[in-house]
Amino acid sequence: MRRIWNQKKTDVEAQRLKPKGSPSRIRLQKDMSELEPASDTDITFPDASDPTRFNVVYRPAQGYYEGGEFRFTFEITDSFPHDAPKVLCSQTIYHPNIDVEGHVCLNVLREDWNPVLNIQSVIFGLKMLFLEPNPEDPLNKEAALLMIENKTRFAHVVRESMRGERIGGVSYQNVMDPKWKVNKHLGA
Repeated sequence: MRRIWNQKKTDVEAQRLKPKGSPSRIRLQKDMSELEPASDTDITFPDASDPTRFNVVYRPAQGYYEGGEFRFTFEITDSFPHDAPKVLCSQTIYHPNIDVEGHVCLNVLREDWNPVLNIQSVIFGLKMLFLEPNPEDPLNKEAALLMIENKTRFAHVVRESMRGERIGGVSYQNVMDPKWKVNKHLGA
């Protein structure tokens, strides 16, 4: 009888120490706890009870998109980390690797996703898209072609679009960070 009682006591203690939630939520909690804070990035949770949906805001400090404030929604599915998070840009922006519906062309969200990658890897990849857009793997072919053919004109069109102007029949959203100081060398 004592052996049965000891076994039950051990089982109860093991259950208490066992992490709560699905494997994807446990991994997400780990990823979120390991995020390195950055002054150019904010992460918010619209619903505090749902850690699988969150928003990321990135404010580039250099490059074509300097002065912008770009918003992304992240959705983590039950198959995470075996499948990449679902990421959408929630604004209409002029970018070779982001289409007007907000789909993001980023290798770590597609064929290069691997379960050893984490949320920090995805955020870093998004930042790199703004520092070094990739016209060789575009979702917005018009923007990619302009970037390849005329970088000066591309920079000008990016600035116009960031201010919310209409370009090529598409109305873009004003994504300028209200706290950003106008940088004259980029033609803002």
